[in-house]
Amino acid sequence: MGQTNAKSGLYTAQKRLEDRVGKLPVSSRYHRLPKRLEEDYKVSRKVLGQGYNGSVFMAVNLSSKEQVAVKSFKLHGVTKDKKQELQSECEIFLAMDHPHVARLVDVYESDDRLNLVMECMVGGELFKRVVDRKKYSERAAADASWQMLLAINYIHTHGIVHRDIKLENFLYESDDSDHLKLIDFGFSKIWDCNTKMAAACGTLAYVAPEVLQQSYTSQCDMWSFGVVVFIVLFGYMPFKGAEKQQMKAISSGDYTYKPAVWSQVSEIAQSFVKGLLVVDPKLRMTAEQALQHKFILEREKVQPAFLDDEIVGAMCNFGKESAFRRACMSMMAWSLTNSERAKVRNAFIELDVERTGTIKLSEFKQVLEKKFHMNDEQLVQVFKALDTNHTDEIHYSEFLAAMVSSRIAMHDDMLYATFKRFDTDNSGYITVENLKDVLGESFEGEKVAEMLKEADFTSDGKISLEEFMMYLKGGQASDTQEDAASRIIDAKLESMGEQGNFSLRMRMSSGSNEDVVNVKRKEPLGDGASVQHKCCEIQ
Repeated sequence: MGQTNAKSGLYTAQKRLEDRVGKLPVSSRYHRLPKRLEEDYKVSRKVLGQGYNGSVFMAVNLSSKEQVAVKSFKLHGVTKDKKQELQSECEIFLAMDHPHVARLVDVYESDDRLNLVMECMVGGELFKRVVDRKKYSERAAADASWQMLLAINYIHTHGIVHRDIKLENFLYESDDSDHLKLIDFGFSKIWDCNTKMAAACGTLAYVAPEVLQQSYTSQCDMWSFGVVVFIVLFGYMPFKGAEKQQMKAISSGDYTYKPAVWSQVSEIAQSFVKGLLVVDPKLRMTAEQALQHKFILEREKVQPAFLDDEIVGAMCNFGKESAFRRACMSMMAWSLTNSERAKVRNAFIELDVERTGTIKLSEFKQVLEKKFHMNDEQLVQVFKALDTNHTDEIHYSEFLAAMVSSRIAMHDDMLYATFKRFDTDNSGYITVENLKDVLGESFEGEKVAEMLKEADFTSDGKISLEEFMMYLKGGQASDTQEDAASRIIDAKLESMGEQGNFSLRMRMSSGSNEDVVNVKRKEPLGDGASVQHKCCEIQ
């Protein structure tokens, strides 16, 4: 009974999330039987860390060979409270879509287990770097603080409170990178700003005074963030001692002050910390206010420009693609590796003028009109094409989708991973039912049954891997596509065997004229013929 309730709860959470952020970002990553974790990933026994709801293990993607992290939960016999925690963590993590928040790559639900597959942050915890360096320079501290604030402002803007902000929950992407990401949503909660929370949770050294009083808002994260910045800047913990001693000091905001250390830190940096470690949450800086503090703004002044003509061109071209190609590219965005996303993520942040983690039309216009002199009609058209979930804002993965095939080169591993996300029943083909599972009855106003025909070159009502790869490797048919089309047709004819008379009806075009011709089995394609989408039918 407990297992059934847990599974129905997870299904309800998934549907609730689809209503909030769109169907594709959720359904393309949430897999149920016959899909299994073991078919896509090899999990090792190496423990990467310990989250609130379980251990995290190293794993490898069998296709791309990229390292990932896997957190596993038992579904059998879970308590009601544990079930709710599990549902909440899964729902919140699936909604996360930001350059400074760790990415949830896949979820696999089986009869007795739920597995979360996350990007692997091999650069280690911010905690470890602080220990290694003792303390950061102000410039490095400002850069780290800015990145952490982007993540916190993003989750707060979207109604999420983390409740366990600490050094250990910010990880570096790699050993040679300074790119930080927020992890572990085990304590996180979807929060209504008109209510207060009461659950005492988090890590004592970072806990806000109002959490100890069991009446708090999302501002608790800002106190915890203040503790993190304090340690990064000054190199020691602000609240120490036995539990009762720490609680007393936290409640009164009485942090340890070392004049010799503080004298080496600028007044601006000191005021930033002081504005965060304020006992009254109403007087404490919000994430939005902290982003406007001089300590952070001085750091932003040295931020180089990342938007260029190629990125703008990619966004414009995305708007000209068919609904199905845009759906495929949106799916690809969830299969990109860390290094592929790294090529363009700073351009997304540059467009996100208000630092909320999504791009509104006003921000889009503000940047592109000023830098690229695009007219209003163009801007609105491109914005609407990028806003595939119709939320009146562009999310990170929607932006990434537009970058696929221009700034981020398509390759076979990426196409194969994307095909598998559409192949929800592991049949080896993409069918209309598969598309409905992932996209719903329609996408961008177009029925999925019609969309499938674009890549169904053999008109058999399903898309093979070869057809899918051929379709996405070019809008207009190239020599490579023609060769692939020939191989597909030959394979189809071969499978039919010696059945005597039949014809393969194929649409071919030369220039703007289109003719229908009969092609006998094994007969070569005509010179200069260009195979179009939805081109082949078996009679």
